[in-house]
Amino acid sequence: MNVYTSVKYTSPETEQDACIRFSDVSWEQFEAIESAFKDIGNVKFFYLDRILQLMTVSPEHEIIKKTLCMLLEAYMRASGIRFYGKGGPTLGNRDLGGRKEPDDSYDIGTPKIVPDIAIEMVITSSGIDTLEFYKRLGVREVWFRQNHQLSIYYLRCENYEKITRSKFSPELDLELLLRCANMPDQYDAVTELLEQISPV
Repeated sequence: MNVYTSVKYTSPETEQDACIRFSDVSWEQFEAIESAFKDIGNVKFFYLDRILQLMTVSPEHEIIKKTLCMLLEAYMRASGIRFYGKGGPTLGNRDLGGRKEPDDSYDIGTPKIVPDIAIEMVITSSGIDTLEFYKRLGVREVWFRQNHQLSIYYLRCENYEKITRSKFSPELDLELLLRCANMPDQYDAVTELLEQISPV
């Protein structure tokens, strides 16, 4: 097992977030490392094909994620879209070759084992193919929030394609959502979104 990259990344959005990556890590080594951190909060793990990333999560990271999720939930409720928030459950297993926790996730319509939407707050390039991991799981839609921008990928047949509208919320104006997500006040952001969308 070798330390591949150690990163300390700071920005106005994610001050104090940091990550470290190891290569050539067996599943047994991964589980031992994960177990060693079980009593330490704010550490997230991403393991795929013998590469392991550990990331500490700052309060700023959580606030940015929560704002985006509150906006999405407010829109879906106002639009009559039935949804079930799953948070960041541990997904994957040894047979899949990977395991990670999304920053947040949702089932649309009915509860499911695998979420329909996974949300990722991107801090820095991990060197691990996040979409490959979610493709193996069969997650239909993956949202990436990075540097004040939002990208959405939809799983069509065998591969993800970048889309401009969510397949689960096709009427959602992503420019409006992003503008609200970038507002400095969380409460004002949700209020602005609700004022801008038409009631059903």
